[in-house]
Amino acid sequence: MRKYDAIIVGSGPNGLAAAITLQQRGLSTLLLEGADTIGGGLRTKELTLPGFRHDVCSAIHPMAMASPFFRTLPLEAHGLQFVQARYAAAHPLENGATAFLYRDLAETVKGLGVDGKLYSSLVKKVIDNWDDLALAIMGPLRFPKKPLQLASFGLDALQPASWIASRFSTEQAKALWSGMAAHGIQPLDNWTTSAIAIVLSAIGNRYGWPIPIGGSQSIADALASYYLSIGGEIQTNFWLEDVADLPAHSIRILDLTPKQLLQIKGLNFTESYKKQLKRYKQGMGVFKIDWALSEKTPFKDIRCQEAATVHLGNTYAEIAKNEKDSHLGKKVTKPFVLFTQQSIFDSTRAPEGKHTGWAYCHVPNGSGEDYTEDIENQVERFAPGFKDTILSRHTFSPIQLEAYNPNYVGGDINGGVMDIFQLYTRPTLSLTPYRTSLANTYICSSATPPGGGVHGMSGFHAAKIALKDHFDMDVLLENI
Repeated sequence: MRKYDAIIVGSGPNGLAAAITLQQRGLSTLLLEGADTIGGGLRTKELTLPGFRHDVCSAIHPMAMASPFFRTLPLEAHGLQFVQARYAAAHPLENGATAFLYRDLAETVKGLGVDGKLYSSLVKKVIDNWDDLALAIMGPLRFPKKPLQLASFGLDALQPASWIASRFSTEQAKALWSGMAAHGIQPLDNWTTSAIAIVLSAIGNRYGWPIPIGGSQSIADALASYYLSIGGEIQTNFWLEDVADLPAHSIRILDLTPKQLLQIKGLNFTESYKKQLKRYKQGMGVFKIDWALSEKTPFKDIRCQEAATVHLGNTYAEIAKNEKDSHLGKKVTKPFVLFTQQSIFDSTRAPEGKHTGWAYCHVPNGSGEDYTEDIENQVERFAPGFKDTILSRHTFSPIQLEAYNPNYVGGDINGGVMDIFQLYTRPTLSLTPYRTSLANTYICSSATPPGGGVHGMSGFHAAKIALKDHFDMDVLLENI
């Protein structure tokens, strides 16, 4: 029976990135996936009606084009194509005003009026220095090559989003900022919540928020195609319950959560390591809806149809309150909703003349509440007549999401709360959090830095450490 240098368990973007990194260095690798298709959160299926192709989990990918790892790969040659919306994001307000994140800094600044200068001061340093900052931001704690640049970013990024929101003058700017910060899925008065707002905004101005043609599955398919082309192997329908069931191998990298690690037989971690895994904190869950629609969503501000993502939550104050209440386990009736219609930009998603809709809101972890009416009311609030366009719907509660993909513990799509205590030191307090207490076992899920998102960086970093530990190889991604 063949012995592999490395086995990677889990074919989400991080598992694929780890497998590719190892295979590129000449190792023999096998990628195992429990489901019948690869992809993890990168899957596209007909969830509602025939011909309507829905992104099961992730949909819009701000980090896909900005990822230092993905940018090293010839993914276009393996079929991956992106399309860009006119606006990266739109944030309509109930009073009729709308704030936009343009695919250009100057246009965004102009649109924010008196708040444009403050916005620029927050994001321009990241836009201009992304190549230098990316590896420091998207990885474990380490001493950066350009510490002054990182320190300048860090002074803003460490602040609660609520502090910076108070510095904006207009409701539009405050609302746009709150929508960006709310992607962090935690209360906006938590430390470091400004980090994700700054990075997502800067990436939008520099790269846009791209939409993969054919669905999110096309990203996974391109990664897998490249991996196979360099000699990698993939096996689906393999649920890991006992490490004794794995083929012979030297090392293993697991794209799994702390909860799953503790359930697998044969992983004889030290008691100290297991205690740290048990203390790991999950974040809020999400409730998700996919719709088959008869037409484009009739937003009051029709320009919202031209945005990759529409943030529906009204003012900063309203979003901040509802995110806080959800974090505290309360049911909210006007949740912050992230909404997109990929079919407007990608005709492969729906039959001619019809459209898809995709949305989710943040809810208490593991919630069994049905948020269908709350989400649809929130869309209707900013797009009167939306409900009349619904042909069919498919819903995912937090519990159903975890059943579909065990990495989404309690519906937590970020792999654990990304607060100041778990932003870099996740899932354990370590400068090399990808190592476990077993010398041949590593973890590369979004429960490791830099956390959630389709970027593959957790997988890259885990593979990099494993290569150094066991094969005396070093891997660099510098100024790509």
